Amino acid sequence: MSDHHTRHERPKTEVSRRVFLRRSSELSFAAAVTITAGGALLNASEAWALDVKGLQPETMKTLILIARDIYPHDKVADRFYAIAMKPYDEKAAGDPATKAQLEAFVAGLDAAAGKGGYAGLGWESQRAALLRAVSASPMFETIRSGLIVSLYNNPEVWPIFGYEGESYSKGGYITRGFDDIDWI
Repeated sequence: MSDHHTRHERPKTEVSRRVFLRRSSELSFAAAVTITAGGALLNASEAWALDVKGLQPETMKTLILIARDIYPHDKVADRFYAIAMKPYDEKAAGDPATKAQLEAFVAGLDAAAGKGGYAGLGWESQRAALLRAVSASPMFETIRSGLIVSLYNNPEVWPIFGYEGESYSKGGYITRGFDDIDWI
């Protein structure tokens, strides 16, 4: 160590714990989600599986990662993003036009990403740049706006954000601590 560094200074090459964990989780998603022969996605590390019926399993895997990249939350498990994207698979199973649009959207991102495709990009910033480039497309907007409802309207996700749910049926916020919001 040179004389100009003190014991408490970090060299510029070190990565913070938060950045290390975020990057590790990004890399682990692609490795953790495997595609079974029957067209299901399996995430053994989080113990969930998703049966894929309308889309290619690789497309669904990429859509789940796209959902995480659009609304990234370190504390939200991948299974919630999978649940949020499942309606697109269901719609694609019954509507060939929707299937073609979703497959083409993901294929375009894969092509723009190069070797390894979108899911193969190891850095969130690289994937975010690709999403910004297609953010004006109707399919991106459909996915982004659909996530607002399918991800954030899931009661299982609310405790992660500290949201207690609607209050009317419980007597309203006045009697339940209307001023105790600590998640904003």
